Amino acid sequence: MTLYTSVSKDGGLTWAEPTEIYASAKMHLCEPGVFRSPDGKKLAMLLRENLRVENSQIIFSEDEGKTWTEPRPLPDSLTGDRHQGVTTKDGRMFISFRDITPAGRTSPTEGDWVAWVGTWKDLVAGGKGQYRVRLADNHKGADCAYPGVVLLPDDTIVTTTYGHWTPGQQPWIKSVRLKLAELDALVKAANQ
Repeated sequence: MTLYTSVSKDGGLTWAEPTEIYASAKMHLCEPGVFRSPDGKKLAMLLRENLRVENSQIIFSEDEGKTWTEPRPLPDSLTGDRHQGVTTKDGRMFISFRDITPAGRTSPTEGDWVAWVGTWKDLVAGGKGQYRVRLADNHKGADCAYPGVVLLPDDTIVTTTYGHWTPGQQPWIKSVRLKLAELDALVKAANQ
């Protein structure tokens, strides 16, 4: 499996020839989600590991994606598929994804739509983050979560995806609006 990059200089109307970032038969990396550091100088790419033998992986670039570090595993709290997110005004990151663990392991939210809240420093250090929450319980295997995430001017996060949110029914699209202060309060109440 080979992971490629391609650059557009006109907003996606045309693209440069793809160049290889990483290739391996031992890990199949795909579905990148890219995040910029607070100082704007570094990129972090979170990647699905599609063979399901390793945790999701992270790589970094300090030259706008021309070169990347070797992959290293993400913590269990960020392992899954299709990472998309935003950074709020207080500097915390909200990353939405589908919870999927490597073969032989499981999670209480396996196959569900989840979100991780942490910081850039957590990504760099491999930290587990502040917390992880289930956004919605998916009722059909792991058939959910290609999440889009938008940050509104008032720091409201809007994340939207499809899933089997009603047992026995066809999938439908769900949108969640929240502020991190609301999640903080829910997590605090749950931990008391």
